[in-house]
Amino acid sequence: MIEKKKPSSKFLRIGGNVLFFGALLLLLFNPNAKAWLLQRFMDVGLFKPKIEKTLANTSPEALSFSYRDAAGNNISSESLKGKVIFINFWATWCPPCRAEMPSLEIMYQQFKDDTDYAFIFINEDEDISKAKDYLAAHALTIPLLQSTSTFPSSLYSGTLPTTLIIDKQGVVVMNHKGVGNYSAKKFIDELKGLK
Repeated sequence: MIEKKKPSSKFLRIGGNVLFFGALLLLLFNPNAKAWLLQRFMDVGLFKPKIEKTLANTSPEALSFSYRDAAGNNISSESLKGKVIFINFWATWCPPCRAEMPSLEIMYQQFKDDTDYAFIFINEDEDISKAKDYLAAHALTIPLLQSTSTFPSSLYSGTLPTTLIIDKQGVVVMNHKGVGNYSAKKFIDELKGLK
């Protein structure tokens, strides 16, 4: 009869440490792994953006901006007056941006045909082809736009992702820095309430 040897506790400890540090390194250096982890946190109810009507300290001039669509057409914010404007700044190299993309896509699909809303997803990649490839690879239909003007630092300081919502009267009602779950029912209901 052959007797099986049980693995030593030292071997199990070393193996456990290798797995732990391997997972830690993966989370530190892989944007997809970071995005996946952030999505799990979103699934359990963290990262809830909230629309607040208390941010009315912005002058209408500060909300004047322009952007370029994928076809190269320049568009001014002046053409969006009277609409609820949803602006999201993102980049492909940003793990929190990647994490919130599926929720942004779900939200966008719910509102994209409603003419009372305008959606501006401004990509901050230096090479726009990376953004095009990213959207295609993940079957995302959000419009690919680039800024052609500067935003006031009180609205956008360069933190990615940053999401702004401007109501129909031109008042900033949300300025959220960091990842957010935009497909959550509560957020969708708040967004519908701005109509």
